[in-house]
Amino acid sequence: SQSDKYQWSDNVGAFLEVLAYSEGTKGRGNDDGYDVLFGGGQFYDYSTHPNVHVPFRNTFSTAAGRYQINHGTWLGACPKLGITDFSPLSQDRIAVYLLKLCGALSYIDNGDIINAFRKASGTWASLPYSTAGQPTKSADLLASVYTKNGGTIA
Repeated sequence: SQSDKYQWSDNVGAFLEVLAYSEGTKGRGNDDGYDVLFGGGQFYDYSTHPNVHVPFRNTFSTAAGRYQINHGTWLGACPKLGITDFSPLSQDRIAVYLLKLCGALSYIDNGDIINAFRKASGTWASLPYSTAGQPTKSADLLASVYTKNGGTIA
């Protein structure tokens, strides 16, 4: 996978797979979710975030890519990470950055995925414990995805 090109732990790599599974992008599109828009459409240019406004409830979403990163989040992360595109590697790096920002990364590294879910659920609405009001996946299901992808639970 693209993640292997960057240096992070097996637990973090497994958690990225959990995010893609939970967000419903894993295995979708032409590029394992990296090219999927909110709502299931696709985009074809990784040179920038697609910034497609997809209607959602009484507003819209710009979420795109494997981890459903919003345009504003991408804009904020780019200067901090030295990223200028929306390539698969950039998406992976932004997801890891967001996991660090929300306080989940240390829990993931320590194999405490329940607390990682708690911390990351404010960023990813599909995770257990999210209060965003969107459908969530169960902790048991996502824990099995995590271990199947090489993650260790302490």
